[in-house]
Amino acid sequence: MSLLYPSPGLATLDARARDIFRRMVETYLETGEPVGSHTLSRAGLDLSPASIRNTMQALTQAGLLASPHTSAGRAPTHAGLRLFVDGLLEVGDIGQEERREI
Repeated sequence: MSLLYPSPGLATLDARARDIFRRMVETYLETGEPVGSHTLSRAGLDLSPASIRNTMQALTQAGLLASPHTSAGRAPTHAGLRLFVDGLLEVGDIGQEERREI
């Protein structure tokens, strides 16, 4: 099974890669720290850390993640954050109270 297909963008990622990437970016945005495979494994992904690492490596090769240090986990690149905002970020309808605040 191939992670990446010839065309660029979100459609190039398979479902597992999209899920790992989405959770990786969400965790990174919450903590501001690079995210490791064990963190994602403990956060509810039903995958082994080794499987997550393999997918993270493919996402790194695709230019969506970067590793600041060898053992530091990974963080999204500018291109990865752009892909997240453009294609994966779920924005819901705002409630009445939020409308009043605006």
